[in-house]
Amino acid sequence: MRLADYLPDPLLDAGAFLRTELADYPGRVNVMLRCVLTSAIVIVASMALEVPSLALSLLVVFYVTQSNVVITRLVGIMFMLGSTLAIGISILLLKFTFDYPLIRIVVASVLFFCSVYLMRVLKVGPMFFIVAIVVIYVQTFVDQTDQAELLIRAVLWVWVAVNYPIALTLLVNTLLLPSEPQRQLKEAMHRQLMTVDAHLAYLLEGGPTPAPLTPTALQQGALSLQKLLRFAAMRDAGVRQDQASQLARVATVSRLYRGASELTGQHRVPGAAQLPMMRELRANCRALDEAIAADQPYRFVTTVTAEQREAADLPAAAGELYRALHAFSDLDAAARPAGKPAEKEPMVAPDAFTNPAYARFSLKTLLGVLICYVFYNSTDWQGIHTIMLTCVIVALPSLGASTQRAVLRVGGAVAGSALALFMVVFVIPHLDDIIGLLLMALPVVAFGAWIAGGSERVAYAGIQLVFTFSLALLEQFGPTTNLTDIRDRMVGILLGVGVSTVIQMSFWREGEADALRQKLASMLRPVAALLRTPLSAAATPEQLAYAQQELRTWGVLADCEAMLARVALEPGWQEGEQAQLTLRAQTVLAQGREIMLAGNALHNALGADEARLGEPALNAVRALQAQAAAALERYADDLAANPPVAHAPRRVELATLAAQPLDGPLVASARHLARQVGGLPDWRVAPRPLTTLREAHGHDEA
Repeated sequence: MRLADYLPDPLLDAGAFLRTELADYPGRVNVMLRCVLTSAIVIVASMALEVPSLALSLLVVFYVTQSNVVITRLVGIMFMLGSTLAIGISILLLKFTFDYPLIRIVVASVLFFCSVYLMRVLKVGPMFFIVAIVVIYVQTFVDQTDQAELLIRAVLWVWVAVNYPIALTLLVNTLLLPSEPQRQLKEAMHRQLMTVDAHLAYLLEGGPTPAPLTPTALQQGALSLQKLLRFAAMRDAGVRQDQASQLARVATVSRLYRGASELTGQHRVPGAAQLPMMRELRANCRALDEAIAADQPYRFVTTVTAEQREAADLPAAAGELYRALHAFSDLDAAARPAGKPAEKEPMVAPDAFTNPAYARFSLKTLLGVLICYVFYNSTDWQGIHTIMLTCVIVALPSLGASTQRAVLRVGGAVAGSALALFMVVFVIPHLDDIIGLLLMALPVVAFGAWIAGGSERVAYAGIQLVFTFSLALLEQFGPTTNLTDIRDRMVGILLGVGVSTVIQMSFWREGEADALRQKLASMLRPVAALLRTPLSAAATPEQLAYAQQELRTWGVLADCEAMLARVALEPGWQEGEQAQLTLRAQTVLAQGREIMLAGNALHNALGADEARLGEPALNAVRALQAQAAAALERYADDLAANPPVAHAPRRVELATLAAQPLDGPLVASARHLARQVGGLPDWRVAPRPLTTLREAHGHDEA
């Protein structure tokens, strides 16, 4: 059985993968341009001034260049502080232990252990990742020379090679190609509102059918707005003070985005009585877009008479769009509430001194580094010094995350080495100036930057590609013709990955299987809370609170997806159990997303029909919602038990509308919700075959 048979659909479906990676096309182009421009300046400066470690400088450029100015500055400052602290510690270590190799190795090991430990428990952990890398990297310098002055010079040049590219990167990102999160947030909301407008235009005017919005696309749209709002609040004090209104704006746009997909999914052409209301709806979506672009309060635009409003029998999804716009208009018309400051995360992990996993992780990482150091020195193979760095880089808290990083590191290194080999054989013999060097290097840098600007699933491969390529070709101040360097770097990376993987699997394995079940349970509980939330047809503030709760639930769903992708990559000896866990978790995740959307569709249908429904029908719908929520909560509790005892809810318990003489969208929405809740997998029996599972959930990517 192949591992690919158990990977989640987003990792298997090439179309879904490409749609995810190309979702933020302008953002990736911007990141690529900033990386290429800064890299060109760094290459010219390092070659002209003979600054060593050009590969390290380019690596820093890629690490510091982020999606917007806020993260770029945070990462840049953290790298500056971490590199300065690391170089200072390394110089002190060499000053007192240069003549005592055993003491030097012992003290360096203690410093490395402490750095890796602090990397896990502190909020500023990446700074100590730099310390750990530099402390262990400096030990390779000692083995290359016995002259203290040359050694100190080499260490100080490392500080220069790290910090001057950071300064250039911050300058380029701030002055030449700034990427402000506030502007990115407005652009993202504009794109989503234009999608809503396209769906409404299709219903009103016909024409080409707009691309369907899948549940995954709806989730990504909501998460992108939420993430950009967080960055905008970090950047601008005005956004922080008005955060409640900004969050309501983001929730409203997400609500319209989701409602448009439901509206076109019903395939109902508006009747003559509905056309004025639909045109008014489209005009208000455009008015909201203009208000967001101008940063002005939004006011609902009325273009129909009361008689036309009474005569129109709008679909449930259209009523949802109307309620969303009215609720936000009422909030903007009222005095804007002052946003509560977000709770700051603690600087130190609450279990920093009680959880043994942190010390065990540090010991495993140190053991792998020391094994590689002994092998590196005993073989006197100077070219494979990347073996120790690899052990640190692929050492991540979970086994699945470590495997994912190792795969990306090997893949990027293979691609970079292949490109370097091609350049050495066919291009370098024809180079004789800096222009030729740039023409050779910058296309590779651009390709690596394009990959690095993607999602976390592929970003590190782009960084590794550029680093391996530059390490083979740009470390000397002249043409390189030595192919053994390319071979040695590749061997060092492969050996480092092998040693790290064996140690991670042999001692105190940190798998995320149990944590995944707990995460899935924590995802189902807020979905159940959404089902219990009572909503009326009126545009009330509770509807905005409901939309904001939906945003938070999308975030939990995204966390579950990321953890599932890591668990699917965890190597293990019991393949059957791993396959069952991954398959069931994938089903729970897909059903949780569908239950959330089905519950929202039922809320919309209830809001559209509430005025004409009798009390028995209303009670039946509310009873169904309560039963569905109770079934989800019970399932979540059973799923979180160890071992899990969750079983599929019986659909007969949810069929309370069967005795009601109703038809139409309301009953269809209620039965759809019952079907989705009943589709949760049973954790006590063998799972269904993979083909059956995909047939059952093939509509997720339809």
